[in-house]
Amino acid sequence: MSKLRAGSILTAFLALTVPLMPVQWVFTKLWPWGARHFPHWYHRQVCRIIGIRLDIEGAIERDKPVLLVSNHTSWLDIPVLSAVAPVSFVAKKEVGTWPFVSWLAKLQRSVFIDRQRRTSAGESATEIHERLKQNDAIVLFAEGTSSDGNRVLPFISTLFGAALPPQKQNEPLNSTVTVQTIALVYTRLGGVPMSREQRPTVGWYGDMEMTSHAWQTLGRGPIDVAIRIGPPVALASFKDRKDLARHAEREVREMVVRVLRGLETGTPVELTALAPKPRQNLRNKAESSRFQ
Repeated sequence: MSKLRAGSILTAFLALTVPLMPVQWVFTKLWPWGARHFPHWYHRQVCRIIGIRLDIEGAIERDKPVLLVSNHTSWLDIPVLSAVAPVSFVAKKEVGTWPFVSWLAKLQRSVFIDRQRRTSAGESATEIHERLKQNDAIVLFAEGTSSDGNRVLPFISTLFGAALPPQKQNEPLNSTVTVQTIALVYTRLGGVPMSREQRPTVGWYGDMEMTSHAWQTLGRGPIDVAIRIGPPVALASFKDRKDLARHAEREVREMVVRVLRGLETGTPVELTALAPKPRQNLRNKAESSRFQ
């Protein structure tokens, strides 16, 4: 039954996606508003096909320049976040070479960065700067890789250097850009609450091969995901990228801990619950990082 379910989902996904790819390509060339909003509608249909059920608290600012900072667990994060609002992603350069996935990423107007080249951060910042001028919402996975879903890895402050607009004196854009944090936690699989041991079955991290992982995940049944969105904060209120990284990491970590513990929004979380283990122990083989 799991193979039948996975096969049916894959067939439906391709039947929806392939005919719509030329439509989005035309939108990217001729209709910027459509290019921004059409993927939002498309990914809502993808979530319905897969059986992803969204539990959303909070809202992303619409038609305003927003930098969204999120934790990263799975390839499912892409359709999930895209189903919440019209967004684009900051992705590592290698994603632009993956078969089929690269086409989808480019059609969603992803910004690609080469973390091996120092000049790439400046080029990416310029591109994101221009996109924010168009009131885009840009997603940054600030951990730099994906995790098993049971924790939030330390945020890498240097990644914010590629995501932040150029800091210039009297820069008008910086006064209008807001920052919002997003916490993603996969909570139920096949209608059954996921335990700490089960949650990594949805997570895609380390040296996992994407095709086999996707096939297994699709066959397991409907997936529930909790999305918690923080309030907007003016980008100009942060001193530098390190200040922003500290704020975003703490806020995301707090929201993830609340979901994992079943606490209500706003419930205080002890600082000891937020302290991550040393990064080298958590990343394991995750240097083959995913969308970020």
